Amino acid sequence: MTDQQQPEMPAWTGEYPTSARAVMRAQGQAAMATAQRDADGWPYPSLVLTAFDLDGSPLLLISGLADHTRNLAADSRAGLLFDGTAGLEEPLTGPRVSLLGRLEPTEEPRHRARYLARHPSAELYAGFGDFRLWRMRVERAHLVAGFGKIRWIGAEELLPPPAAWEALTAREQDVVGHMNADHADAVRLYATVLLGRPDGEWRMTGIDPDGCDLRCATRTARLEFGTSVDSAEAARVELVRLVRKARAGG
Repeated sequence: MTDQQQPEMPAWTGEYPTSARAVMRAQGQAAMATAQRDADGWPYPSLVLTAFDLDGSPLLLISGLADHTRNLAADSRAGLLFDGTAGLEEPLTGPRVSLLGRLEPTEEPRHRARYLARHPSAELYAGFGDFRLWRMRVERAHLVAGFGKIRWIGAEELLPPPAAWEALTAREQDVVGHMNADHADAVRLYATVLLGRPDGEWRMTGIDPDGCDLRCATRTARLEFGTSVDSAEAARVELVRLVRKARAGG
């Protein structure tokens, strides 16, 4: 699986905001619509690679030479479609999330680190002068998760408040580094037993209140937590629970 291919989707949880974030976070790409500046604002669709801040706000690394970036300079409004229907015989029965919001450049080092951890190949061009990181200030989302599971979700409901993730922000790199250095066997079990992925040298690339991101070469996987975590200690407890579950056979 390459960076451009989509991981398998988590099962529907029955909770709209949680499920919408799960659909989003599992994707490494999105279709983006911007208002074409030289065509009377007609919607211009394009493909972008995506990562996420700890609260679930999308992060993009895009070139100032691209049409969609020039469009954003004139009108910051954008739509992002996260498609979780890959591999389904009937795609319209699968989950997808449409986000509406405004994209703004960001110089926050954490955003750069999270983006490059999700897309390590972007290191090749991240330092080019025309590339900048952008973060979406989400206004609302539209979740379609199957028949009868459709809802508009406001940003205040979709994205957890700072109190739910700020403490984890300061310790994210410690948790990820510790898991990769001292518990690589656990990370491997997460991928192979809990997620059913092929065996390999799996590594953790990021952690957030909802789960953690895993990578093996060009393959990616998303492990959702059973409960939200708001600190490094809470994450440790959940990661221990999950590895015990994996060792018990999943």
